[in-house]
Amino acid sequence: MDGILEEIIDEHAEHLLRLAYFYVKNRQTAEDIVQEVFIKFSQRGYEERGQLRAYLSTLTINQSKDYLKSWHYRKLLFQEKLFPLQGHKQRDELVAAEERSQIGAAILKLSLAYREPVILYYFEEMKIRDIAQLLGIAENTVKTRLKRAREALKPHLKQEEWEVLGHE
Repeated sequence: MDGILEEIIDEHAEHLLRLAYFYVKNRQTAEDIVQEVFIKFSQRGYEERGQLRAYLSTLTINQSKDYLKSWHYRKLLFQEKLFPLQGHKQRDELVAAEERSQIGAAILKLSLAYREPVILYYFEEMKIRDIAQLLGIAENTVKTRLKRAREALKPHLKQEEWEVLGHE
């Protein structure tokens, strides 16, 4: 089992880290969430009812949402607003790269309802049907959220970047 688990971690960790990061916007927290997902996965086991990647993605999304609802997160957010960190913050490579990316920065500003479908559709290359199933919403709702997200992103993106997202 350990060898199989290691293979699963090697294959899916980067994808899940990226997914968690888009929710929590913090690399360390995203790493903690992914670690928690693999712990739950190993403890619960996996019944082969569907694709493993979709199952792990669902666990990661749910774990990320739970974190965002947690008292710990709200307390950190409140403290950051009250006492902003002064001086030079050290930034890891993922955060620095993400902040340099205009598309990534604009997507992170979207509300969670719009951010989820955008990430899953454009970055994870999931089909609308699969996104609807994963999020538990109608396919038309996914399409509407993608359209509204693109409208919200349009003013923040250069013409070349917009052309990438502008297609259906």
